[in-house]
Amino acid sequence: MATALIWDADGTPPPTDGIVLLWRAFADSSDDGQISIPELIESNADALRTRYLNWVHEFGETSIRGKRLLDHLEIRPGFSYWWMTLFAEKCNYSKSPQINDAIRLFAFEKWFDQCRPSKVILISSNSMLADCLRGLCVDSGVVFTWQRIQSIRPSLSWIKKVYQALPSIMQLIVWLLFFIVRRWPLRGVGLSEWKQSAGKITFFSYLFNLVPEAVNLGRFESRYWGHLPDELRKDSVPTNWLHLYIENDSIPNAAEAAHMIRQFNIEGQGKQVHVTLDSFLNLRLIFRAMCEAVSVWRRGQSLIPSAVYSNVTRIDLWPLYRAEWLRTFSGPAVMSNILNLNLFESATSALRSQNAGVYLQENQAWEFALVQAWHTCGHRNLIGFPHSTVRYWDLRYFYSRKSFESGNRNGLPRPEHIAVSGTVVKNSLLEAGYCERSLVMVEALRFFHLHNYGPSDQSAKLRKGPLRVLVMADILEINTERQVRLLEDAARFLPSDTVYIIKPHPAGEFSADKFPRVRALLRTEPLPDLLGDCDVAYSSSITSAALDAYCAGIRVVSMLDPNTLNLSPLRGCEGVVFVSTPKELADALSASASISNMKDKVNMFFTLDIDLLRWRKLLQVQKESVK
Repeated sequence: MATALIWDADGTPPPTDGIVLLWRAFADSSDDGQISIPELIESNADALRTRYLNWVHEFGETSIRGKRLLDHLEIRPGFSYWWMTLFAEKCNYSKSPQINDAIRLFAFEKWFDQCRPSKVILISSNSMLADCLRGLCVDSGVVFTWQRIQSIRPSLSWIKKVYQALPSIMQLIVWLLFFIVRRWPLRGVGLSEWKQSAGKITFFSYLFNLVPEAVNLGRFESRYWGHLPDELRKDSVPTNWLHLYIENDSIPNAAEAAHMIRQFNIEGQGKQVHVTLDSFLNLRLIFRAMCEAVSVWRRGQSLIPSAVYSNVTRIDLWPLYRAEWLRTFSGPAVMSNILNLNLFESATSALRSQNAGVYLQENQAWEFALVQAWHTCGHRNLIGFPHSTVRYWDLRYFYSRKSFESGNRNGLPRPEHIAVSGTVVKNSLLEAGYCERSLVMVEALRFFHLHNYGPSDQSAKLRKGPLRVLVMADILEINTERQVRLLEDAARFLPSDTVYIIKPHPAGEFSADKFPRVRALLRTEPLPDLLGDCDVAYSSSITSAALDAYCAGIRVVSMLDPNTLNLSPLRGCEGVVFVSTPKELADALSASASISNMKDKVNMFFTLDIDLLRWRKLLQVQKESVK
């Protein structure tokens, strides 16, 4: 083969005598001269995912000056800062988008070795991608040409420009000062109740996605936990709740968060004790965390690799990850991580000996800080709880099988158990190498509303009248923008009386003013209430709300974004339509389809026992009536 043209841009690639590889687009089925890299990835998904996970593992094991990188970054006995880095987190949908390019490079490498082009032309604005491909071509004796195109950089306020111009050590100090000012109103809130609590079970959650009606009455009720808190309270089981406060529209500042926590504790009457992680702030802890953060920052500066070689690939991926290394050891990232570690150590050491701890598991940096602190304090039975589902391409949940080997110093910090809410999640983790003994089946606390749907409800969806489309927005604003832009372009193919109902993500932002071409109703009611008022649900490429609609028997159409991997929780599910063009979207939304009883689908995804017998067994509590 003479020439391979890699098209990493919008629009249509130029004519060429060779083959065109679409880096982030889907191929026209009528064009034999095009190959879609996203389609190659899906065709080789298992092998490519495994290769990437092995690459991350080998990176952590890299020997630098005769010592593993993991060991260089040890910050507590047996606990390495490596597990709090962006490399270990592998958040490919927001924090580390270059992971998508790394996996595309693996797919291209396989094609490259099979087809052996004599020349590779890259049309792209991505200099990091160009460096990776240039290295592969030079090592293989292949001519490489990069035709650089202009990229559109997001505009920044002058404050952000000044901040980013500061040395990273100064960014660390500035970030810390702003954090203290914003969070200081939470200092000490709920602390006395926490120290005196008789509760032996502690939950770690987020201070959002709360039920507004309950909050208005001063009562804690979270959609993450369903009716479990109330059931434990009815059974006279005292519990402790530590919340991570994240600024959001419902609770815009720390002062309001502090008021809410105080109300929860008054209403809880000792049966529920609430604090936030920021409740444990004090000047001594802040100073200690700052000194530790500076130490880790210095280590990061001294350990910067010049290249990363691996048995997994011939491509040096370091150009893609050089900026990530700087981010993960920069001021704000390292300061936030080390501060969280110290705060969790303070919080867990203030508790009496605990029988169980449960946290929302997404394998973020703060969770590993919690695991370390919990075990250091000698508490028992820490339980990670993936509260929704485990997406195939959400790499945060997956590791190289070598990472599960026991006995390695500074190895992967893990809870004693992982509470899985259905067969699909359990099978996904088992196939990924998790130990079956650590996986415990529990009820899906967020999905009990699915009990309300049955065959009789589904027939009601086939009603007359205008087409009603429920648009389920994403937590990331950029994904929601892509989703609604595609809908705007599709609207011209749909009936003019089509009704569009937009449900923003609880933790996301949405402004209808940005999308004037679609006249939509903005609705913030709970998703179960909205599902009964639509004919078809249109989801972003990531949101787990698609799973709610699918199990409720609603037709689901999901945007397939070639800029990312297929992160839909419904990837591979029967009857779900994935679209990438306006015409495909319009056809899928307007298509008539018989709606079958989804009871089997619900049982496949979720365990739904209203009495929570599995949770009771895991937490070793009984119903009050049977004690």
